[in-house]
Amino acid sequence: MRGLSLASVVTSNPERADQARAAHPGVEVLADADALFGAAGSHDLVVVAAPNRAHVPLGLAAVEAGLHLVVDKPLAANVADARRLADAADARGVVASVFHNRRWDGDFLTLRRLLDEGALGELVRLELRFDRWRPEVDQSKWREGGAPEEAGGILFDLGSHLIDQALELLGPAMSVYAEVRRLRAGAEVDDDIFLALEHSSGARSHLSATMLAAQPGPSLRALGSRAAYVKWGLDVQEQALRSGARPRDPGFGEEPPEAWGLLGTEEDAQPVETAPGRYVEFYEQMERAIRARGGADAAGADAAGPDAAPGEPPPVPLEAGIAALRVIEAAQASAAQRVVVPL
Repeated sequence: MRGLSLASVVTSNPERADQARAAHPGVEVLADADALFGAAGSHDLVVVAAPNRAHVPLGLAAVEAGLHLVVDKPLAANVADARRLADAADARGVVASVFHNRRWDGDFLTLRRLLDEGALGELVRLELRFDRWRPEVDQSKWREGGAPEEAGGILFDLGSHLIDQALELLGPAMSVYAEVRRLRAGAEVDDDIFLALEHSSGARSHLSATMLAAQPGPSLRALGSRAAYVKWGLDVQEQALRSGARPRDPGFGEEPPEAWGLLGTEEDAQPVETAPGRYVEFYEQMERAIRARGGADAAGADAAGPDAAPGEPPPVPLEAGIAALRVIEAAQASAAQRVVVPL
């Protein structure tokens, strides 16, 4: 994308190394993260897309090297570790963000526009859902492992997206009620969740995800005092990227009319064009934030430092990742105690 170029990929997997070289001619493939941090002077930004257990140690190492940072969600396995990383980034003066990319899903962008236009009236309830049909546990995947440091399971995975969207749209959560279950034979981690959040705005959000949805429900249902917006199906960007498309391709992120959501009432609901999804906007904002901090052309040890002017904010501040983790921890407590947990 404009303003950013891929310099290095870290992987010890030979097949992935070959894929990286084929997809990005000229990229340097490094065998381990130490090699990257040892070359911090020739890099500006590190993206940590490793398994969840590595998010904090790799993030701390990047910050210590003076590198700007993007960490995949969830930011950490717990609030305490996430706070430690955020404090380190603040002290070092680097731009740091958590990759809650589904703020740029087409249906979420459409809902924000409809709310700004007043098409729904007052939003009273937001329902967000991830329904998947994966009845067999895949023990080869680290997300299916039960060790706490893995932060596996659907609450940390898909739940992180749902929680972040709800908090971003409706404001901080005041209380959490949750059901967190293991339903599949042999499951070591949760594979079915439901969360009910009361927000500071007065609205409620109902968030659910499951691996046992043989027939999916709507991915989004927003109920307002004037109308509702209901949307089925997942954002098209992820599948397009898996198929080899790129964000700059014509029509990327656009949905066909038959996939559009419905706006209105039971008697009169009309299709509404879905806004094109724009995951690339995350990195566009990240690039602007780095340049505003004075770290665009100065890599590694030349980061602006803790007294630099804030300038452009990162696309998703680490505080947002911490807020999502607070809800996750409250959801775990709620499910264990079968009570509503205040925040």
